[in-house]
Amino acid sequence: MFNDLEGAKSFYGDVLGWSFAEASTEFGNYTEAYANGKAVAAVVPPMPGQEGQSQWCLYFAARDAAATAARIRDHGGEVLMEPMQVGDFGTMCLARDPGGVVFGLWQAGTHEGFDTMAEPGAYTWAEVFTREPEKSDAFFPAVFSYRQKEMEHEAMDFRIYDLGDRSVLGRMKMTDDFPPEVPPYINVYFAVEDCDDAVAKATKIGGVLRFGPMDTPFGRFAALSDPQGANFSVIDITRTEGEMPKTTDVS
Repeated sequence: MFNDLEGAKSFYGDVLGWSFAEASTEFGNYTEAYANGKAVAAVVPPMPGQEGQSQWCLYFAARDAAATAARIRDHGGEVLMEPMQVGDFGTMCLARDPGGVVFGLWQAGTHEGFDTMAEPGAYTWAEVFTREPEKSDAFFPAVFSYRQKEMEHEAMDFRIYDLGDRSVLGRMKMTDDFPPEVPPYINVYFAVEDCDDAVAKATKIGGVLRFGPMDTPFGRFAALSDPQGANFSVIDITRTEGEMPKTTDVS
């Protein structure tokens, strides 16, 4: 969701190599983004009540958006926008967890979501960044039937949420390194061929490097803010270093 759609298209086109469809005026200037011809994201103006804010919004798949919205309320979350049908594409909903993390729901119609993942330019991972991890740890597993495991790391409070046998989402406790004016959010990771090259492109055209680049067992990644203040990360998942950290199941 961006205040300046053309600015977002220019920035992410340069940094992630995206191309864009024509804006759909019928659906609020929704503009689909493509990496190598495959749908990987979309840029839209801010939703009502979110004016003046530019940020990425991750949509969780829901078999029944209305039923999921009810579970969100039952577990202390807030529904910001009631489930709304978007043509024959699907049904969307916006919500917030008890700690203030905003996210979306998507009940697929003809549009299922990402055409591809974990390829250059495409979504590959996301993490809930929150100052109140106990609230997210109670909320997201209850709403989406996740199992949890804690990463064994003395300097970091980090959990992984699993769906079946797949890890689908991380949860990071925000430290004092985050300025108090930065609200909790979901940080999305886009795959790139070269992390350092993506950082150089981003910072050259107004992006701000927040952290990294850093080598990890998951890939070489960096955290950035775009010129409009939207936070995101880039990661080269082919360049890994070190052993995978140990995790402990959380009952």
